[in-house]
Amino acid sequence: MYFFFSNLPLADICFISTTIPKTIVDLKTHSRATSYVGCLLQMSLFIIFACMDSKILTVMAYDRDLSNIEAMNLTRVSEFQLMGFSGDPGLQPVLFGLFLSMYLVSVVGNLLIILTISSDPHLHTPMYFFLYNLSLADICFISTTVPKMIMNIKTHSRTISYVGCLTQMSLFIIFVCMDNMLLTVMACDRFVAICHPLHYTVIMHHHLCLLVLVSFTLSVFESQIHNLIALQISCFKDLEIANFFCHPSELLNLACAYKFSHTILIYIIGVILGIFPVLGIIFSYSKIISSISNISTSSGRKEAFSTCGSHLSVVCLFYGTALGEYFGSAVSQSPRNNVVASFMYTVVTPMLNPFICSLRNRDISRTLTKLQRMTV
Repeated sequence: MYFFFSNLPLADICFISTTIPKTIVDLKTHSRATSYVGCLLQMSLFIIFACMDSKILTVMAYDRDLSNIEAMNLTRVSEFQLMGFSGDPGLQPVLFGLFLSMYLVSVVGNLLIILTISSDPHLHTPMYFFLYNLSLADICFISTTVPKMIMNIKTHSRTISYVGCLTQMSLFIIFVCMDNMLLTVMACDRFVAICHPLHYTVIMHHHLCLLVLVSFTLSVFESQIHNLIALQISCFKDLEIANFFCHPSELLNLACAYKFSHTILIYIIGVILGIFPVLGIIFSYSKIISSISNISTSSGRKEAFSTCGSHLSVVCLFYGTALGEYFGSAVSQSPRNNVVASFMYTVVTPMLNPFICSLRNRDISRTLTKLQRMTV
């Protein structure tokens, strides 16, 4: 009950933040104008969080109904212990400074991408709309794990509450899936732009918000499946999670009795929401490479490939670190190696994405230079 209750205020904060801040800015500036991309983004977020409020209230009603029908004899757990990186007291100030600086670089870098896209009307295109959402998802992604880790290092504590653990796991799954889905959508966007340039504006503008909304809906769906499975665990064989955050697989591995049906369900969802996006990206780039190879001039091929170079680099970084974590945990039985692999996946990737997008994208670099000159 309290897990759902903790998610409801979070959804309400996001819900009211989609409309009121813009209204306040308009009243202050005596303006009623909003950009096309801003209008679509506001509409998309409004629908997302209005639906989240509705679904959470429905789930809470169902939870209360179950509690009245049958008393659950559960072994209640109040908190878990996170393993962290090192128990050496001498290393704690170094780790604190390292993770805090990486977190700030990641947040500031992604905010610069968001500011750049918002401020330049020439970047109000579908490709940059998806990049805008990817940067927003990266900020939320890294913010689900690193602030808690920094706080634990500062307070010399490794504990996380049961509700906090489930909330962290839920948000982690949502935003890692959002990254996955948005990278797939961006690959499809590049496929349409290069292989069907004459129909690009018509196809992408009509499905702009729908694609982001579907990505978020599927991410929330996978997150809630993991939550429902985790909430059914009545006994834990250990309270120490072998990672620096509540990793879904690590938490489920602590269950005393893990149902085979739950394993099958998680694998099915993983295939649908994990393998299919990867196959979509591979298909899109196979078609893109085929179309680029048919261009007669080398300058034309270079220009066509430069439009998807930054996205391809982000895809390689994201899936490279993700696969490294997966195969590393499968081959190595060392919890410390798994922590390092998770760190590369959850911290390094969101931090490097803004640099890849700005350095390999001429439009972003040009707009950032203009912004810098305006502030000087």
